[in-house]
Amino acid sequence: MQTQAAVPTLMRAVVLTGHGGIDRLVRRDDVPTPTPGPGEVLVRVGACGLNNTDINTRTGWYDRKVESSVTEELGLHGRDDDAASSWNKATVAFPRIQGAAVAGHVAAVGPRVAPERVGERVLVDPCVRDPRLPLRAQLVEYLGSERDGGFAEFVAVPATNAHRITTSLTDAELATFPCSYDTAEEMLVRADLREGETLLVTGAAGGVGTALIQLALVRGSRIVAVASESKRERLLALGAHLFVPRDSADLQGSVEALVGEQAVDVVADVVGGPLFGPILKVLRRGGRYTTSGAIGGPTTAMDLRDLIYKDLEMHGITNPTADTFGRLAELIEGGRLKPMLEASYPLAELSAAQEQLLKRTHVGKLVVVP
Repeated sequence: MQTQAAVPTLMRAVVLTGHGGIDRLVRRDDVPTPTPGPGEVLVRVGACGLNNTDINTRTGWYDRKVESSVTEELGLHGRDDDAASSWNKATVAFPRIQGAAVAGHVAAVGPRVAPERVGERVLVDPCVRDPRLPLRAQLVEYLGSERDGGFAEFVAVPATNAHRITTSLTDAELATFPCSYDTAEEMLVRADLREGETLLVTGAAGGVGTALIQLALVRGSRIVAVASESKRERLLALGAHLFVPRDSADLQGSVEALVGEQAVDVVADVVGGPLFGPILKVLRRGGRYTTSGAIGGPTTAMDLRDLIYKDLEMHGITNPTADTFGRLAELIEGGRLKPMLEASYPLAELSAAQEQLLKRTHVGKLVVVP
């Protein structure tokens, strides 16, 4: 292992000891610092963003037996049953260091990596891929799930996942982008959102939701944001053209009153649950539905006549491509995207940060800094 400066043998980290409540997160100062393997780099973490996947994995929400929404109660205390799996239905190995959204600097390199990379400022793509697999099935490990992530002082990742980046943004600001923005960009790529089209975004105040708004603005699209009433002014200030309260008694009617009947070209949904049926009905014929989350509930009723007789397209997104993350890095370097940093916490206060995430009162992203 080649280094620019001495790398300590032990590091500080927050370790997930098993599926369950927030008490399963344990702060430690004696975790062995990872050694980068062949084709890998060691990143000194400058900041790591929080994401819903951290909560989902910890609580076992990905297990097919779970049908509830991701409530504050579930996030704080976990479940009483033995639900336990990751996004791909695999068993998570414990102890595990979570954290998918890493920004920092290369501290060391493994074999087959140019030593000149030491010292680079990088933004980490959290999707570890096997390029031998079909494009939509290449994701084999996710940072913080199948391999250790960034809720630590150091993390080892494939060198191809560490994107060199030049920007005046802080590490905390940079850490707002991975996971949320690459997911959002992939959603819009797959749905083929075009200039002049109307996009409806559910969960518009969250990390993926605010990313969708910004990325749709880059495309020159019109945006209808759906979120709690308290977020209205901030989302309109961010660039959403129209706003609909998520608890509208008649969501379909509220949307159609603003944009016209079946005038929505694309729905980008990160909520699911009871919103699923109404938002399918506002799509025009030939419209596209794209989703990357279901915090409002994973199971829901569907009227197949909406899908069939309106010739809709539906896309599920878990595996942003490497090209998508590359485009995201270019947009960041070009100053086309605004980091939605709501608050940053010391790594030692990760539990408090997750508690705040579960309250859903924020707009944008929360991060921790080691």
